[in-house]
Amino acid sequence: MADKSYLRWPFFEDRHRALSDRLEAWAGTALAAPHHGDVDATCRALVTALGEAGFLAVAVPEAGAAALDVRSLCLVRETLARHSALADFAFAMQGLGTGSITLCGTDAQRARTLPAVRAGRAIAAFALSEPDAGSDVAALSLSATKVAGGWRLEGVKTWISNGGIADHYVVFARTGDGPGTKGISALIVPAATPGLEIAERIQVMAPHPLATLRFSDCIVPDDALLGRPGEGFKIAMATLDIFRPTVGAAALGMARRALDEALARARTRMIGGKPLADQQLIQAKLADMALQIDAAALLVYRAAWTRDIEQRRITREAAMAKLYATEMAQKVIDAAVQIFGGLGVKTGVKVEELYREIRALRIYEGASEVQQLIIARQTLQEMAP
Repeated sequence: MADKSYLRWPFFEDRHRALSDRLEAWAGTALAAPHHGDVDATCRALVTALGEAGFLAVAVPEAGAAALDVRSLCLVRETLARHSALADFAFAMQGLGTGSITLCGTDAQRARTLPAVRAGRAIAAFALSEPDAGSDVAALSLSATKVAGGWRLEGVKTWISNGGIADHYVVFARTGDGPGTKGISALIVPAATPGLEIAERIQVMAPHPLATLRFSDCIVPDDALLGRPGEGFKIAMATLDIFRPTVGAAALGMARRALDEALARARTRMIGGKPLADQQLIQAKLADMALQIDAAALLVYRAAWTRDIEQRRITREAAMAKLYATEMAQKVIDAAVQIFGGLGVKTGVKVEELYREIRALRIYEGASEVQQLIIARQTLQEMAP
């Protein structure tokens, strides 16, 4: 059993501890069997199961921005990732793919889109990245041109999670209202819209639904627009401010699982007539793993608490949480593989799975280097003489 003592920290309320207990009990049964075979079908089944159990309501609340509790989002992601990275992915994308609507949508847009996603009957996606615009959002080139009664989309999006299985995409496009980030708008595009096609399904080292989308003479109505024209960058960043700490929480869950696996291995694996756990080199490694996990947890839940309690932007705190937690988890999981020895690289062993799963978290929703730039920029601004 992973360490749960952090739930006694003052960041949390009784409702958070109750949520953690309820999810832990559910995950211990629902996610006990390993996932094999059709990844698309597995993700759909996980979304359905999470919706039926009521956990998607944490990521897709009934009210607006004030109902998004980042501490709850982080607790859910940490717990799911410790059990199953794919279950964490299924949960997280329901939130990321609707976060912009929750934060900035009209009542009509929310009513039209959110209930089915919350219930697990529809799948959401967030379409920001392009072939030449990943970390550099200002380089975005997919266009949305105003036409009678709506907008015409032309261009390509890539690295889109849930691409190919989503029922709607929140798409960020250039509307020509200004240079750089000032000319970006956000639109809700149903997957069945004529002119939207899946150009490529992308295969990655830790399989999950991922695709390139092509928009060709793809027309959506006026009420597809989120907020006002030109507000897309602000909407995207407000959404990422909330969900970046949750990426850190997912990394935290994977690291906790790696430590659990390493502890079990160290206690039972004999070297020189005594357990690995009695070897000073291994004890030092385990100590570093435990230390880094607690440090990451403090950063993740500091960011979440700040957003929930102070109700302000947490650009700096979110970047710190994501950067440290994902980099930490990579090191902790690598150490766990080392403790396992040759068995650690065998397919089907949990630490081998974690080693593949963690790598992408250091890239998506802003690579580690981007987080460093954000932290530096925010620090310079906040500590200016």
